Amino acid sequence: MKLHRFGPTVALAMAATLTLTACGDDDPTDDPADNGAAEEDPEDPEDAGEETESEDAGADTGGEDGGSMELSGQISASGASSQNSAMTAWIAGYQEVQPEVTINYDAIGSGGGRENLASGASPLVGSDAYLDEEEREGVIEVCGDGGALHVPGYISPIAIAYNLPGVEELNLAPDVLAQIFNQDIETWDDPAIAEDNPDAELPDTEITVVNRSDESGTTENFLEYLTAVAPDAWPHEVSGDWPVSGGEAAAQTTGVIQVVQGTEGAITYSDASAIGSLSTAAIGVGEEFVDYSPEAAAAVVEASEPADTGIEGDLALDLARDTTETGTYPIVLVSYEIACSSYEDENTANIVKDFLTYVVSEEGQQVAAEAAGSAPISDGLRERAMETIEIIEGGS
Repeated sequence: MKLHRFGPTVALAMAATLTLTACGDDDPTDDPADNGAAEEDPEDPEDAGEETESEDAGADTGGEDGGSMELSGQISASGASSQNSAMTAWIAGYQEVQPEVTINYDAIGSGGGRENLASGASPLVGSDAYLDEEEREGVIEVCGDGGALHVPGYISPIAIAYNLPGVEELNLAPDVLAQIFNQDIETWDDPAIAEDNPDAELPDTEITVVNRSDESGTTENFLEYLTAVAPDAWPHEVSGDWPVSGGEAAAQTTGVIQVVQGTEGAITYSDASAIGSLSTAAIGVGEEFVDYSPEAAAAVVEASEPADTGIEGDLALDLARDTTETGTYPIVLVSYEIACSSYEDENTANIVKDFLTYVVSEEGQQVAAEAAGSAPISDGLRERAMETIEIIEGGS
């Protein structure tokens, strides 16, 4: 397959014409194509989506760059709500390149997306955590013996957002942060918080911890961080499900932010792109307190090692949560685009490969950064991602 080469800029004017859903349905077994997709006529080849290969799907159209494949069809992706803003921008930009391709994205959460991949409901999913061993086994029936591949497409800090009028700056050491979220520290004027904030007028307001109610890759990333940096204060196993009862819970990224915005004294963890006007804490790293930024998050990714998934060419990462390097922000998520290594339908494989090539391109990473404040992947990681995408095949 000859992949598109993407230029330095992209127009987003067609965003309003795209079909991208972000519903709050937590049922991962629902077909995302039913949420916002146009009604299809099975007798019309143009409406047949991924099940119908267009006459041009294998054609080389020529041109100055040696030729690019013109594609048509539809795929229904789903998954992480954290990358929803980026996905909106990617889909808009990609339709400028491939106007006959429709991509739907249902932001049901990372766990729901991974379940949709295993069931065959979504040929492409977004997830803030890579597939665990059981999940990797579970996708083989749909994806073939080569299993699924992780492509890091979205790097973002997980911000610690809070609602505390009069306190615009806040430092939180890792151990203190863990005690707050474990509900061992219950008021904002607690001596442990005051010690690192001598100039702040901390009220005696009760702390309301707000967590995700749905299985969440953002939760899993945050718990990985707490486990790595504050094991004594955080005695829980890493999971996509929140382990502490007694706080407030809400579904998906938008849900927890809405609760914090309406609750004085509340605190939560959230993809930084969604926090809006909420204040955020600086986190203790080594001997300093570091505010979140795309650059500080990307620095942690560069210091991280590949995860051992047993799949050649896979790009799942074990993040360096306990780094003490200056200027790093270790509460970070890498949101993956997870695709099958093999698809029964060649046109589906071609669309997935071409779209992922756009996502990791300089152009795709730039539109995501502008839309969601994410950190563009490095040139080295982009090169490795392109090699991974080339593994994907279909129709064989």
